[in-house]
Amino acid sequence: MHTPLRLLGAAAIATLVVAAGSACSSSSENDSAAVQLPAAPAEQQLAGRCPATVVVQLQWDPETDSGPIFGLLGPGYHVDSDNNKVTGPLVVDGKDTGVKLEIRAGGPAIGFQTVPSQMYVDSSITLGLDHSEDAIAASGKQPITAVTTLLRSSPQMLMWDPTTHPDWHGIADIGKAGAPVVVSQGQLYPEWLVSRGLLNAKQIDASYDNGPSRFVSDPSFAQQGFANSEPYVYEHEVKAWDKPVGYQLLRDVGYEGYARTVNVRTDKLNELRPCLQRLVPMIQRATAQFRTDPSHVNDVVVDVVSKSANLTPYSAALAAYGSKTLIDSGLIGNDTDGVLGSFDEARVQRVIDQFAPILRHGGANVPAGLTAKDLVDKEFLDHTITAG
Repeated sequence: MHTPLRLLGAAAIATLVVAAGSACSSSSENDSAAVQLPAAPAEQQLAGRCPATVVVQLQWDPETDSGPIFGLLGPGYHVDSDNNKVTGPLVVDGKDTGVKLEIRAGGPAIGFQTVPSQMYVDSSITLGLDHSEDAIAASGKQPITAVTTLLRSSPQMLMWDPTTHPDWHGIADIGKAGAPVVVSQGQLYPEWLVSRGLLNAKQIDASYDNGPSRFVSDPSFAQQGFANSEPYVYEHEVKAWDKPVGYQLLRDVGYEGYARTVNVRTDKLNELRPCLQRLVPMIQRATAQFRTDPSHVNDVVVDVVSKSANLTPYSAALAAYGSKTLIDSGLIGNDTDGVLGSFDEARVQRVIDQFAPILRHGGANVPAGLTAKDLVDKEFLDHTITAG
């Protein structure tokens, strides 16, 4: 769904693709150090309950906003650069659960297809990460069910240059100014901002090209971004900018959609039930561990990206910044029921009620009467797991 490649222009992306095609890394260079792992206790064994390889489809390149998934990836993993994936033992507390975990990059790696569409094209995918509104959009033809979530709130934001716009303190100010708001094609939240009266439809410019050059050369407009990425990247890694940006989270203007929801195909829910009964609490625990100390996950994500010529470089400093921002901004935490990775069904229903008309107006087949229970299933959650 987001960062590093969004910050590259077409020429840079083409260069990466050429480099990927010519890369000749040996298998051993793409492997992490192998370790003989102890077996997880019987109650945490997934063999026979889950697929032999649990496949997780990301929305974008590996980043720490998918961190808890990488927290389940054990040592001895192999990065397959040609196929944009990493595979290793699925571990809990450093112990082998008896199955493998395969994490696949999304975005450019899947031709910018949505996660639900990819899940319905490729039946080997066990879990897919997505947003609430994307699940609503897919509900008519490619329904998915969220069984937990990695983030309680979304890191999506709009950003601007505080020097050019010293009077902008939030998204409402952008709306009052009438300035363009540059977003990538296919984003759903801009129309939501319009429906809430925060922006005017004429302001929306869906021509964002994933590169920083336009903003750097003419910061007269506002631009999409993610709080765990762009503020650091623009200040420290885009040398032509090299200064802070101003921004406001969509969360802070009433956007309630969940981000990084962990989904199964709805038609596979019953088949995967024995697996999910054990796997979902593992994801919850990995989320709690990441929130307490993200350093291990940061290291794994940076290492995985470094071993693939197809993925945009992801620095250790950016990983640390991104994780800290997610944690310090309260984007990871207990839901209203006090459970980490849970859902507030009333909130989900509000998101449906707000986005369904927008999506239907755009031609999406959103079923009449869609409810929160169609999109989320809390039965697999361990209610004793909290953020502390």
